[in-house]
Amino acid sequence: MSFQFPVYTAPDFTLPHFAGAPDAALAPAPMDKVAPEGYHATSIYPEYFKIDGAWILAGESRMDCVSVYRGGGRMDAVEFRNLKKGDLVVLGRTEDASQGIFVHADGFQQEDELAETFSFRQGRSRETAYSRDYDELYALLRQERAGGGNILWVMGPACSFDADSRSAFAALIRAGYVQGLMAGNALATHDLEASYLHTALGQNIYTQKSHFNGHYNHIDTINKVRSCGGIPAFIQAGHATDGILYECVKNGIPYVLAGSIRDDGPLPEVYADVYAAQDAMRSLVRQATTVICMASTLHTVATGNMTPSFRVRDGKVRPCYFYSVDISEFAVNKLRDRGSLSVKTIVTNVQDFIVHVSRALAE
Repeated sequence: MSFQFPVYTAPDFTLPHFAGAPDAALAPAPMDKVAPEGYHATSIYPEYFKIDGAWILAGESRMDCVSVYRGGGRMDAVEFRNLKKGDLVVLGRTEDASQGIFVHADGFQQEDELAETFSFRQGRSRETAYSRDYDELYALLRQERAGGGNILWVMGPACSFDADSRSAFAALIRAGYVQGLMAGNALATHDLEASYLHTALGQNIYTQKSHFNGHYNHIDTINKVRSCGGIPAFIQAGHATDGILYECVKNGIPYVLAGSIRDDGPLPEVYADVYAAQDAMRSLVRQATTVICMASTLHTVATGNMTPSFRVRDGKVRPCYFYSVDISEFAVNKLRDRGSLSVKTIVTNVQDFIVHVSRALAE
């Protein structure tokens, strides 16, 4: 299957309700981290603002931010905590152009996407057939690699508990299908533990047989990494010779490890400040054109909340694809409930998912 990006159809701003719309109202932020009354909150969709009589597209977005006009046709989506006193914030609570703000939610909609009023199996569940989803994903990833796209993976610890899934994801990195990785302390710890001690949470990564005193293995691993000074030094010293973090370090793949209140250790590279972690995550999300989240509900929702449905590349608007993969229907559906309406969901075991994807892309 070959992959073609859907064509983006921009609004026709010669239409009367666009041409006759007023300029968007702007007001300065009254103080750091505080928006003026009546601010406009951003969405995941392309948003246009009428400034000095011309409609301009905000080059990027994320939900629940404010739009700040920087001058020269540049509009930024800014988190409330990053607002500076005097920033010119867009005001308005309508999105239909009547206040100089237009949210374009159907720019990628194709003519064949008309839905029937009543039809079966429109939701995503354990009973859903995903064969076509897999084929489309394989085609998308091949196209992204060939066309200079940026594929960002968000991984829970289950991805590192199995020998085959670790090996499969390592192969994806070597093959050029990974441009960024986001996870927590657990994914990295158990991946490094798997190479260092051949266990994950004290269980053999192939047989799942528990080792004597295996409950020490993950904290022994963290302790060793800390004694080395960090993950790259731990790898350089030969304590890890394969796996997910090993391939990231060896291939120069950026990774962000966001901390949790329950973390053991943690590893030195884990962000302890939640807002520093969010900033680091967003720096990778800004570059991503496809995001695949696996078996980590909290990291998935966090990533979904900062990922728009589009990207502007070389002056053209293209989709930003977002996948949520989990064995739990609740987990994959939660993201859609939180507002990331463009997410594609697959209900399956993530270890099997990684192996299937890696094998298919190797063919």
